[in-house]
Amino acid sequence: MSTRANTGPAGAQIVITGLGASTPLGGDLPSTWEGLRSGRSGISRIEQDWDDELSVHIAAQAKVDPASTMERSEARHLDRSSQFALVAATEAWADAGLAPERSDGTAGDDRIDPDRLLVSLASGIGGLQSLVGSWDVLQSKGQRRVSPFTIPMLMTNAPAANVGLRFGAKAGVHAPVSACASSSEAIAIALDQLRWGRADIAIVGGTEAVIHPLPIAAFAQMQALSRRNDEPERASRPWDQDRDGFVLGEGGACLILETLEHAQARGARIYGTLAGAGITADSHDLVQPDPSGAGQRKAMVKALADADLSAADIAHVNAHATSTPQGDATEAQSIAAVLGEGSSAVATGTKSMTGHLLGAAGALETIAALLALHERVVPPTINLERPDEGLTIDIAALATRDLPTGDLAALNNSFGFGGHNVAIVVTNAHRTG
Repeated sequence: MSTRANTGPAGAQIVITGLGASTPLGGDLPSTWEGLRSGRSGISRIEQDWDDELSVHIAAQAKVDPASTMERSEARHLDRSSQFALVAATEAWADAGLAPERSDGTAGDDRIDPDRLLVSLASGIGGLQSLVGSWDVLQSKGQRRVSPFTIPMLMTNAPAANVGLRFGAKAGVHAPVSACASSSEAIAIALDQLRWGRADIAIVGGTEAVIHPLPIAAFAQMQALSRRNDEPERASRPWDQDRDGFVLGEGGACLILETLEHAQARGARIYGTLAGAGITADSHDLVQPDPSGAGQRKAMVKALADADLSAADIAHVNAHATSTPQGDATEAQSIAAVLGEGSSAVATGTKSMTGHLLGAAGALETIAALLALHERVVPPTINLERPDEGLTIDIAALATRDLPTGDLAALNNSFGFGGHNVAIVVTNAHRTG
């Protein structure tokens, strides 16, 4: 691995000091990571009255209802997507060793300047449940029964705004929307902002909460969802010959990013470095990836260049790997082309366990990639029983794989409808030189 740190345009190296998540595997990060390491599926039968009317009866539902972790008066004025965001952000903030409240009672830690605190937190779809639910109320009960909180609840920027309010962020609150690449783009935006000196610390991540009959019916009509209704735990199977689509998931994931100088000044524990990011667009089709994989490859190459690393430095890839026939095949070819023949990198598809969290997927999988390096173990790709013929990347299939000692780097890929491609590079330690 190169010994020269990529310090960015403004001379700042960006490190990761806090992590949080609420997912189909657990209501916090430790339980989520334990589920990933143990190869446990978070996919189950949907137990709702409306489920029988649909062709798809499975989803990766959150293990813990986020509303159950907050005051009822607060929860009722927040869409489920904002609830997940606040749960994940609060855990990440605490994990970074920061206090939730200042000595004067305002939000945030006394050591953090609000004018230097940034939020970059995404959702691919936003407050859909609040939107559709309020429409139902309007139709059945009339305008007077529609909540005045409807617009603040359904806004796609509401999760980011609520996190900004919770922690008193005044350096900016960003809410990029790029489908399934949204939270990876949020991470990339914060990386640039911190490097350019526009903030010292950032809360970044993503959230999604659309396990609802409308999106399930719509995705099903697109032939995008798995219909393995009788075997929910086996439905998400990246790179397997018998895959038939992704499984819709929900949850939130957040990271705390800081300049190295800021983190060291407050004595923060450092998980590793957010070393680089690459963003491209296919401009090929609204929903299908470019089968050539050109945009995906360019995003990975850009991320490596941004991190001042070569393909040989990559020890691990957390792939987008949604379990769709075309998507998985294209990505595998793209990864192989970028890393080159003889690469020792071990890939995995954690959506086999979590399902697809859409706008939150990139943040959750960046965390998974970081922890894989930190603990030197790659989570398995469960259900990969009959790999695609001609697969040329090394995949941790069915069981964990150990990583070597020393400084390590990993790629995380996120690709979204609209042709959005984002690649993120993380390392397991900050770099000097």
